[in-house]
Amino acid sequence: MSELKPIPAVGTVCFRGDDVALIRRGTKPMAGSWSVPGGKIEFGERAGDAVLRELKEETGLTACLVGLVDVVDGIFTSRTTGDVTRHYVLFDYAAVWVSGTVMAGDDAAHAEWISPARLAELEIWDETRRIIEAARTLVTASQSAS
Repeated sequence: MSELKPIPAVGTVCFRGDDVALIRRGTKPMAGSWSVPGGKIEFGERAGDAVLRELKEETGLTACLVGLVDVVDGIFTSRTTGDVTRHYVLFDYAAVWVSGTVMAGDDAAHAEWISPARLAELEIWDETRRIIEAARTLVTASQSAS
């Protein structure tokens, strides 16, 4: 049996004004769930480059990175045995929209800009909600410093 290891991945919390770009995952492990755009870091790829690549692939958007928000463990278990089946180490970054029209691409089934009011009504992972709010604070602070 091969040794199981955590998989490094990135997520992009991209804002256009107060709205945040979210996708509905089209593939497992979170098919149908709302999420920030993101995916695995490719071998030899820098995390910041992976963030912008995944954003472009999944939403068609181009953005300017603001900074690292947090690192989160996404640990998934089997519903039948409870065994850990996947472990992602997610590097979540804040970004500000530069160009592009939001549209689903790559493994995203749907993509759109979500207002703060609509975000409050969506069923999303608590960690995703926390990361979005932390990213909003980081973006606001960076814009105030400019």
